[in-house]
Amino acid sequence: MPHKPAKPKPTKGQPSLFDRVVSDDSNHAGIPGVVVEVSREEAAQLGAFEEDALSFEDVQESQDTPTEGPTDARDMRRQHLSRLREHHRVLSELIVSVNRDIAGIVNKNSSLEHPEAQRLLTRLRELQEQRTTIEAEAQDELKAIKALERRLENVPRESHGSGLVKARHPNRDFFLADMFDYAMKDDGASMEAPIFTLSTKPDLSIWEWRSKDGNKHLKVAPSVLGRATQHDKDVLIYVVSQLTEALNRGRDDARNRAVRFTVYDFLVTTNRQTSGQGYKLLQEAFERLSGTRITTDIKTGGTRVREGFGIIDRWKIVEKSSTDERMIAVEVSLSEWLYNAVQAFEVLTIHPDYFRLRKPIARRLYEIARKHCGHQAKWSIGLALLQEKAGSKSTLKEFRRSIRAIEKDDSLPEYHLNLSHDDKVTFYVRDQKRLVRSLAEQRG
Repeated sequence: MPHKPAKPKPTKGQPSLFDRVVSDDSNHAGIPGVVVEVSREEAAQLGAFEEDALSFEDVQESQDTPTEGPTDARDMRRQHLSRLREHHRVLSELIVSVNRDIAGIVNKNSSLEHPEAQRLLTRLRELQEQRTTIEAEAQDELKAIKALERRLENVPRESHGSGLVKARHPNRDFFLADMFDYAMKDDGASMEAPIFTLSTKPDLSIWEWRSKDGNKHLKVAPSVLGRATQHDKDVLIYVVSQLTEALNRGRDDARNRAVRFTVYDFLVTTNRQTSGQGYKLLQEAFERLSGTRITTDIKTGGTRVREGFGIIDRWKIVEKSSTDERMIAVEVSLSEWLYNAVQAFEVLTIHPDYFRLRKPIARRLYEIARKHCGHQAKWSIGLALLQEKAGSKSTLKEFRRSIRAIEKDDSLPEYHLNLSHDDKVTFYVRDQKRLVRSLAEQRG
C-alpha cells in the first residue's frame, strides 16, 4: 500500500466547482454536496444544508444495525456483506475527502512537508489500511455465499418494485474493477448540471445554462447521432471511478486521462446485459459521448477550460473478439475538463443500485439528491427549480406526474421522495436511525 497519494496537478487554489459553498463548518470541508450555484440566502430559502448534517462516523455507526433479521445462513452472510460494502463506501468517501484536503494544502504551500499535510497523510494511511481489511473480509464473505448458493436451487432474487431492473449479475466474482463497484464515483460537474438528455429517443436539441449572475455558462450541443443520454453516463461514472481509485491508491497511471478496461467488466459492473446487444449499445454510447460537445467557462479543479470539447476526448477498441466484431477491451480518454475535476477529487460516491434504476429521470433525481443532501437527513427544493436542475423538457404538469410516479414507486437508492401539495419536493434518507436523530435534534 503506497504511503503517499498521487500529487494532483498544481492549480491556483482549489475553488469549488461552482465557487459557492454554503457551509463554513470545517467539519463539512470534505463532504461533497455542500456546493451549489445559488447564494446562501437562496439556499436557506430552499431548505438546503440545514444544521442537521451528520458525520461519516454517524453514517458508519448506522450501518451496524440491521433493519431486518436474517432468515437463514445465506441471508445472514448477505446482510453482513451488505454492511461491509456500506462500510467500504464510507471509507472510500473519507479517503477522497482526505485526499482533497491534502491537494488543497499542496496547492497552497507547494509541499507535503507541511505539518497539517503530514497529519492528513497519517490519517490517509490508516483509512487505506482499514479499507484493505474490509476488502479482504468482503471477498471471503462473497466466497462463502457462493459456496452456500451452489448447494441450493432456485435462489430467489430481490425485487424492489418496477422502478428497478433486476440485478443481472448477482453472483459475479470479484475482479479488479469490481473490487470497488460499491464505491463508484460520479463527478461533481455532471451531477450539478444536466449535461445528459433524459430522452430515450435521439435528442438533437442544444441545451444551454447560465448562472443567475451571468458569470458561468455551459452549452451542450449534440452530434447528428443525438446528445449523450443519462444511461450513456454509465461510461463516464465507470472511468471516473477507475481514475479516482487509482488516485486513492497512489498509482502512477492516475496521471493519464486515458483509461483501459475490459468491456465485459464494465457491462457487469453497471448491470448491463452481456449479450451482443449489450456490446452494440455500448459502442453507440461511445459515439454519442465523443460527439456531444460542451462549451463552458466553469472551472474544474481550479482550472478554466475555455474551448469546446467532447464529454470524452476519444475512444478506441484495444482488442476485438477473434470470432466476431465484439469489443473485448477499450480505451477511453476523459476530456481535460472532467479530468481536472477528478484530479481535484471533485467526485462523490454513489450507490451501486443507481445502475438498476430504469428511468432516466429517476437516475437524475438520485444524482441531485446525492449531490445536495450531502450527509443531511433531508433536503428540500421547489418543483420548478428541480425540473430545471433535472433538465426535463416536459411541462410542469407532466413533470409533476413523473415525480408522483417515482414517489409512489419509492425505488431511489438511499432516499425517499415526497412531493407536497404546494409543489415542494423533499428527499429523506432511508436510514431511519439518522432520520429520527436528525428530526429530534431539530425539535431540540
